Amino acid sequence: MLSIETAAFHYPFVFLEEDSSTVEINLELEKPLPCSTQPQESGFYRPGRIHFARDGHHPLELVLYHNPATARFIYLHEQPADAHLLRIVGLKETLPAERMITLPGQLCLGAARTAVIGEAIQGLFTAPPLQESLRQYTQEQIAVFPIAREGLKYQIAEALFTTQGYYCDEILLDAHHVFDHTVPLYNRKVEMTLFKDKDLEPAQRNAVKVAIIGDSIASGLVMREVIEHIRRRFPALERVEVIAPLATVRGLTRLTRTSFNGSIPVRAHVFETLLNALPPDYYYSAHFNIPELHIRPDLEHAYRQWWGMDAAGQWIADTACAGYGWSEVFYSPRKQIQMINEELHRRHGMTLAEILRRNLQ
Repeated sequence: MLSIETAAFHYPFVFLEEDSSTVEINLELEKPLPCSTQPQESGFYRPGRIHFARDGHHPLELVLYHNPATARFIYLHEQPADAHLLRIVGLKETLPAERMITLPGQLCLGAARTAVIGEAIQGLFTAPPLQESLRQYTQEQIAVFPIAREGLKYQIAEALFTTQGYYCDEILLDAHHVFDHTVPLYNRKVEMTLFKDKDLEPAQRNAVKVAIIGDSIASGLVMREVIEHIRRRFPALERVEVIAPLATVRGLTRLTRTSFNGSIPVRAHVFETLLNALPPDYYYSAHFNIPELHIRPDLEHAYRQWWGMDAAGQWIADTACAGYGWSEVFYSPRKQIQMINEELHRRHGMTLAEILRRNLQ
C-alpha cells in the first residue's frame, strides 16, 4: 500500500524458510529522490528498509537506484542489429546493421555488460547515499571485496577512484555454493576457497572500518558467510556496504536475520527493483509485477510487453530470471543463451529466438 502522508510504499512478504518456519517481513520504500538538479541524466535513488513483523531484529537498510545504465541492465535497451549477437541468440534472419532492435538486460552480454555495469556503478557512487557516507572515512579506512566471479566485473575500486579519488585496498575472494544434501531445501552450503588479504599488514587490516562488497544476491547464503568472515578478519569494522545489482527479497531477508545485523550496520545498494526468488530452488529470480516496487513502472511495463505471453496465456516475465547464469552472462555469452533457452522451453515451450522474432515484426 502507498501512504500519501509519507509518500512511502509499504508491502508485506510472507514465505517459508529452509527450516519450514514462516517468515513475515515488511518492505518499506520511500519516494524516489533526484541524485542532482539534473535527475534525467544522473538518475534517482530510493531509500528503504526490510524489517521483521514480529521479532526484534534490526532492519536492513537498502537503496534502490535508477540511472540510464541501471535501466539498460534491468529493463530494455536499444542497439544496432549486431550480426554476431544475433548468431549467438540463434536468429538466422539477416538484418540491416543500421536497424535498431530492442533487447532485455539479460541479453547485454560479455564485455558489453561489463561496460554497462561499470557506468551504472559510477552512478551509484555519485549519488548522495554512498557519497555522503564515504566522505566520513579516509581511503585507508575503506576496503573493497569483490566476490568472484561476478563481483570482479563491477569495477567498484575504479568507481571509488573516479568519484572520490580514493586509492582503496581491494581484497579478492571466492565464495560459492557447493552441493550438500544435508542442507534443507537448498541442498547447498557455502565454500570459501580464496581470501586474498595476505598483502595487508596487521595495522592496515586493523584500520579498515568500511567493507564494500560486490556481488548479486539470490539466496543470501554466500553474502551472509562473506560478511561473517570479513568481520572476523577486520576487527575495527564499523559498517558494510553491499553493492548488489540484482538482489532478491528472500536473500536480503536472510541478511536481516544474521547476528551481525545491528552490531555492524549493513546496507544493500540495488539496481532499480528487488527480485522474486522463484520456487522450487529459489535460484531463478524474476521481476515482481508490482508497479510500486519499480522507480520507473513504465520501464517495467515495456519489459513485460517485450517478453510477452506464451501459448497458455502466461506472462513470460513472471518467470524470466533477471540474472539467469549470473556470472556466465559476463564470462560465457553462449552459456547464458543456453540457460535462457533451457528455462524458456521448460516453463513456456518457447525459445529466445522465437521471442526476439516476434518483437521484430
